[in-house]
Order: sequence, then C-alpha cells, then structure tokens
Amino acid sequence: MSGSIAVVAITDDGARLGRRIARALPGAELHGRAGRVKGADIAFAETTAHLRDLFRRNVPIIGICAAGILVRAVAPLLKNKHDEPPVIAVSSDGKSVVPILGGHSGANRLAQRIAKSIGGKAAITTAGDAALGLALDDPPPGWRVGNSKAAKGIAAALLAGKSVALDVEEGLISPWIGSLREATAGESGRKVGAISVTSRAADKTNALYIYPPVLALGVGCERGASGRELIALARRTLNKAGLAPEAVACVASLDLKADEPAVHELAESLGVPARFFTPDELEKQRPRLANPSEIVFRETGTHGVAEGAALAAVGRKGRLIAEKTKSKRATCAIAWSPMPLDPSRIGRARGWLRVVGIGPGAADWRTPEATRAVALADHLVGYGPYLDLLGDAARGKARHRGTLGAEEARVRKALDLAGEGKAVALICSGDAGIYALATLVLELMERENRADWNRVDLAFAPGISALQAAAARAGAPLGHDFCAISLSDLLTPWSAIEARLRAAASGDFVVALYNPASERRRDQLVAALDILRTARPPSTPVISARNLGRLGEGVAITTLGDLVPASVDMLTILLIGSSATRVANHGGRAWVHTPRGYAAKDVAQ
Repeated sequence: MSGSIAVVAITDDGARLGRRIARALPGAELHGRAGRVKGADIAFAETTAHLRDLFRRNVPIIGICAAGILVRAVAPLLKNKHDEPPVIAVSSDGKSVVPILGGHSGANRLAQRIAKSIGGKAAITTAGDAALGLALDDPPPGWRVGNSKAAKGIAAALLAGKSVALDVEEGLISPWIGSLREATAGESGRKVGAISVTSRAADKTNALYIYPPVLALGVGCERGASGRELIALARRTLNKAGLAPEAVACVASLDLKADEPAVHELAESLGVPARFFTPDELEKQRPRLANPSEIVFRETGTHGVAEGAALAAVGRKGRLIAEKTKSKRATCAIAWSPMPLDPSRIGRARGWLRVVGIGPGAADWRTPEATRAVALADHLVGYGPYLDLLGDAARGKARHRGTLGAEEARVRKALDLAGEGKAVALICSGDAGIYALATLVLELMERENRADWNRVDLAFAPGISALQAAAARAGAPLGHDFCAISLSDLLTPWSAIEARLRAAASGDFVVALYNPASERRRDQLVAALDILRTARPPSTPVISARNLGRLGEGVAITTLGDLVPASVDMLTILLIGSSATRVANHGGRAWVHTPRGYAAKDVAQ
C-alpha cells in the first residue's frame, strides 16, 4: 500500500463508523462529503470524482457505503490486478467488510483488521484465501514473493487437490510455514510445481519463491558518505553471500547514524525500515563479533558497528552469516534469524517531529498535511485546549498537555520524545511559524546543539493563521501590502513594538495586531491605536475578529475612530486598514477589501 488510507463517508452515520475505523488504522484519514459530513479530516465535493482520484494515486480506499458505489466509480480505471490499491466496502451497520479489489496488495488482511476493530465479519472471496486459508501471492507483512507469475498455476493445482513440492530453508520457524505445509500436502503422486521458502537468491526460474524477513543488514559509514556507495556495498555483500535482497527485514546501524542520508537511502532502496542502537547496546554483541576493532571503539564506543548492529537486530537466536565488508567510506555485514523479524521490535526508528499548525481549530480549516502529521504521530504535545480542538483526531494517541506560558517546556518535551525515536506532533494553533513554536524549536536546537535532537527528522506543517482567517471572514483586506505586529511585550520590549507601529503607520500598511490586549495589558492597545491614528483617518476600516473557527466566533467591522479598546481581549485579532482599504455592501452584508490597483491597470491598457 502507498500513501494514507482513505476512509470515505458520504453521510454523518457513515462518518461515525468511519471515525472508529480510522482510529484503528495508523495513518488513516476520514474523507467526508462536503455539506453532509461534519468534522472530516478531508472534505470532497463529488463522490465519484474523489474515489477515482484516490484510486489513481494508489491510495487504499475504505468506503462506508454500498459496494456498487465503489465498483462503478473505479471500474473505468481497472487495468492490472497486481497494481491496484485495496478497495473495501463496509456496510453502514459495520457487520460486513467486503474487500472488492486489491487482494494482491493486502486488501484481505486490511478487511480482517477492520472487521476485528468494529466487531464485523470480513467477507473474503478470493479462492486461495477461502479454500486454502492463505494467498500465495499475498504472504504475511514483511514477507515477499519472487516469480509471482508462478503463483496462479500453483494455486490452481492446490485447489484441485494436487500435491506441490515445498522446500523450506533449514531452521526457519513460522506459523505461516505450517499453513503452507498443510496446503501443499495434497494427494500423493507426482508433484505439480514447487514453492521455495528461503532467504537465498533464486536459482530456479520455474518455482514460486517466498522470502521471509529474516536478514538484518548492519551498516556503518563515514559522515557524508554517498547513498550510492552504501547501496552498492550492500548489494555486493548480499550477492557474494548468495542472499536475496527480498529477505532483508531492516537496515540497522548505530544511533549516531540516525540522520545519515546514506543509511536511509539504502533502506528506501530495499523497501525496509532503518533501525538504530545505542553504543552500549551494540557493545553487548562484542563476544559475537568476527572483526572487533579498537579503533572503532575509540571513535564510537562500540567495537563493531556493522556486525554489532546486524547481530543486535536478529537477537540471541540469530547468527552472523556475512562478516564485515568494506568500501572506501562504508561497512556492511549480514545476520540471519530463524524466525521472521518484526522491525518495530528492533532497536528504535529515527524519531521525527512535525511542528503542526492546526489553524483556528475547526477540522475544515486544517490542511491535509497537518491532518496527516497528526494521524501518523504516536505522541501529541501541546497546550491543553489546542489538543482538545483536535477532537477525534487525537484519540488513541499519547497526549502531553502543557500549560499557558510553558512554551519552552512543551518544545523540550516534543524534542526529547522525538530524540528517543518516537513519532511526535507538536501542536500549535494558527500557523506554527507565526507567533508560535516553530521558531522556539529551532532556537533551542541551535542553543543546545544536542546530538539526540539534531538527529531528529524535523519538518513544519503550515496552518491557517488568525490574520488569514479574519481576512477571509471579512472579505479581502489583505489584498495589498500588509504586516503583522504583536502587542505583547512579554518577549519584545515595548520600545521595539512602538518603533514597528510607527514604521507601519508611515508605510501605510494594512496592520494585523496580534495579542492586542489581556487582563493585565490594557495600555498597549490604546497606545498602538494612537500611533496609527496619526497617519490614517478615523474612517479607516477595522476588523475585530474573536474565536475564529470556534464556538462563539464573532467578526465585527468598525472604524479606527469607533473601535472601543475595552471590547478587545487575547482571543481577538485586529486588522486595521490602510488608506486604500474600502467597505462595500454586497448581497446584503458589508465586505472589506484593499484594492491592489487592477482598476488603474485596466484604464492604462
């Protein structure tokens, strides 16, 4: 599967069930029909067009609707069954979960998982799953199939009760192998076809090869080594040992390398995750190393990075099967496990931190990127009321609630969690980079230069800022040049704020005033208005917007002369027009806009 999972609802009843399903599936998002479904992560206008767009982008689809709606929507796009994403229909009562398409890409497993989460029944109709209890071309997660074209003929033979040769690599242990033995037993007599379950490279073109995830690729490299070099070394090491790349479960290394692009490029090239260990964890493998190095120990705190990481990944029951090999700037070793490896239980992933702006709070004003970041995170950090605004999107996640004024503590918590290998979203209202925590994240990282923080995969998800929300509610006041100034002198001296206000006034900018007043601060707003009144007339339009996108929202259009400072608080943002800003009535209400000069351009032409 690729991309997020789309849980598609076209009614509010369907959305209630869809939210339950989305909570049970990491990375799932609720898609709702606009005008019918409230609070969806992603709204769409037309059902058929939206379903086709998802299918084209190979996004798994779970439709809370009649199966016929899904079939008719994607039917014109059907080409190759091996390339299509899962498409699953779920009845509105949750009793039936029917995989319609994508049986070769995990639809049956996904349907069974959904059914388990909502107490329904998965209606599996593919012949192999129904009659044999398994699908040869859709093995358990992490397993891979080679020469999948042979699967159809072998499955047909098994369904006819014939016997198929099964060759299992010595020492492999897995319940799924037991299912294969049972399915291939058949009647006595000549074997029809062959299945090989192995970590070795294929040497028979007519057999169906099934590769269990039993190899751990341990690697090390110099800082800045190229991904091309590391990938080439890994491929040579696998080839020399006669091992199949498809049997690699993970790429493992020292935590010092968690931010090394070459390691992640190698993992991506193999389609597996990268996992990391501390020097102490790798040093425990010293008695098992084939090539311990004092030089490596002095530099890293462990006597072996590549061999140690490979051995740490496979555990005590595994063994080293390819000793450390070297290229100019990298090392590689391979270890084997008798049991399939689950990378989620090996070492730790590279932690990531997404600093997320959720806009004013309403789901309709939350960007898809922000929604995805929240959905994929395991930990949410933020001011308590901001986390509450996420509603169902925060369910099932560890929530670390901060208090007002404790911004640094929240940022430290988010960085610490990500530094431990966790998936973290730091939640901000509005846009994370506008009077919010994005800058504090970077300030702390620069100030303290901590190794664990520096290795974090960091990114910022923008949101709708209060000035954008207020402008949209009132019309187009930001149609020409504007600026934003915060009146809070908690972090900025009032003298600096005052200088900026005078510059904005003389420059004739539309001015957005953030943090205009609080219970403690009442004089700054009065002083700011006095400064702006020196450069613009009392008739200048002013937009006063409060609680945007939330319960109790209020938007008022007044003038610079009539604005009453006592009506403004910390939940308010003010947009004060320039000399060009206008108010006009259209459709029975007042709209504010600041012309950019298109009329003059038309006259000149």
